[in-house]
Amino acid sequence: MLILFDQGTPVPLRRSLSNHLVATAYELLITTDTNLRYQQNLTGRKIAILVLTTTSWPRIRQVTAEIQSAVAVIKGGDYQELIVP
Repeated sequence: MLILFDQGTPVPLRRSLSNHLVATAYELLITTDTNLRYQQNLTGRKIAILVLTTTSWPRIRQVTAEIQSAVAVIKGGDYQELIVP
């Protein structure tokens, strides 16, 4: 899967998703913008969106297995929030 990180997503997360390609043509957006669904019209899009509820790399690092699982099953057009404690 081709993955796009937004500016708030910690770059070290890329190493945890080594089975996927982070490149320039995208199937999945990983973002930390929890207001995205309120700011954008998300209907009819093909890109999947995975929202992480924090920008803190130490906290995200603790849930990389959950992120990997979410990435493995997310489909085009899906919207999913992953709560990061």
